[in-house]
Amino acid sequence: MTRLNPVGIVTKPRVPRALPVLKRVTALLRRRKIRYLPDPVTSHLLSEGRKYGDLAALARRAKLLLVLGGDGTLLGVARGIGAAPVPVMGVNLGKLGFLTETALEEIEGVLTNVLAGRFEVEERMMLQVDVVRGGKTLVSSRVLNDVVINKSALARILQLDLRIDGQFVAVYHADGLIVATPTGSTAYSLSAGGPIVHPAMKAFCITPICPHALTNRPLVVPSTVTIQVTLESDSPDVYCTLDGQVGLPLKAGDRLRVRRSPSGLRLVVPYPRNYFDVLRRKLRWGAR
Repeated sequence: MTRLNPVGIVTKPRVPRALPVLKRVTALLRRRKIRYLPDPVTSHLLSEGRKYGDLAALARRAKLLLVLGGDGTLLGVARGIGAAPVPVMGVNLGKLGFLTETALEEIEGVLTNVLAGRFEVEERMMLQVDVVRGGKTLVSSRVLNDVVINKSALARILQLDLRIDGQFVAVYHADGLIVATPTGSTAYSLSAGGPIVHPAMKAFCITPICPHALTNRPLVVPSTVTIQVTLESDSPDVYCTLDGQVGLPLKAGDRLRVRRSPSGLRLVVPYPRNYFDVLRRKLRWGAR
């Protein structure tokens, strides 16, 4: 009997090919006499009446969490499971799949290896983000990829005061600012000209979006610091976005406080695997 029992299953809703994948996965688990705990979407797709509450409750019971979807699905899971130390394995039902890197055609082989203990776990650093207005915390959340301050298409250029451990860095005049983890360095930050940071690094990437001064370059700082960003401009339609999924409108004077979260995400890595192979494949390095 494997110690990865039971297995929780989280499925992205409204994906036509999810059901055939679920049937393959659950058949494999039944053959190995492993119980599975479905989230509400999974339970509905399988026409089962049982389900196990919210993600945090599911993560507390499961010994392995299987996520069927794209990177966006896994980002939501990372925020939703709280500090539960459950290892998370992503299966790519989407397009790019940096986090959900197991492809559909290899799911049985990879899952069999994982259940047999042939896998590694990477501890992915997460951010603790607090949005403060007038001394009151409006939002407090953990994020896996990034927190972004940006404006709508018609808003004026923003003024963003950046301080690190209380020390003044600069006032950015830009369309916005991204604070990303190493995991998030290959997401929005990369599109904005930020560096790729290996996920084993303990650091933050601070990347301005379309800065007015070309000398405003991305920064990489250690994860031990506290980052504070204050919106100084009184511009309408400015938002703080967490992992590209949760948005909050900002006003002049609002502050973002960003630190390293005490707990991260335990991401299952199929064995053997080379991170640079993933980069070459996903970013199409060398492709003609």
